Amino acid sequence: MAEKRNIFLVGPMGAGKSTIGRELADKLHLEFFDSDQEIERRTGADIAWVFDLEGEEGFRLREESVIEDLSEKQGIVLATGGGSVISAQVRNHLSARGIVVYLETTIDKQVARTQRDRRRPLLQTDEEPRTVLENLAIERNPLYEEIADVIVQTDDQSAKVVASKIVERLDF
Repeated sequence: MAEKRNIFLVGPMGAGKSTIGRELADKLHLEFFDSDQEIERRTGADIAWVFDLEGEEGFRLREESVIEDLSEKQGIVLATGGGSVISAQVRNHLSARGIVVYLETTIDKQVARTQRDRRRPLLQTDEEPRTVLENLAIERNPLYEEIADVIVQTDDQSAKVVASKIVERLDF
């Protein structure tokens, strides 16, 4: 591969971006990054703490900065946070600097995959998780679709199978 290309994974929480991203990076011999893990590494605190202290707005500013930095690298797979696409700046960076793969999943799968996860601040409210996820989908799914070069369904498939499908679709 003469030119090292980037692959950016977008999609809602519970779509499998981190798990599939690791698998994909391994398969393509690329470096893997997760924007949430990078934020935690840089701040020395977990995402929930950043949300508590700085609110969603402060977190999104950190996320923009991290994605701007990481998307400038060459030959990486980057799993982005589910809400990162809210930022026009993030959408522009991802579209301009790599191939954007939208990992699509159903609300039912999201509920099942996130029900025991206490590290997702947007689900730690009095509102029913399904309602939160449905509202986020209304806002974010059109943004994922807008920047996607490839859309892959992740329900009922292993990370290995999804990663293989992405490799086939991208012709790497």
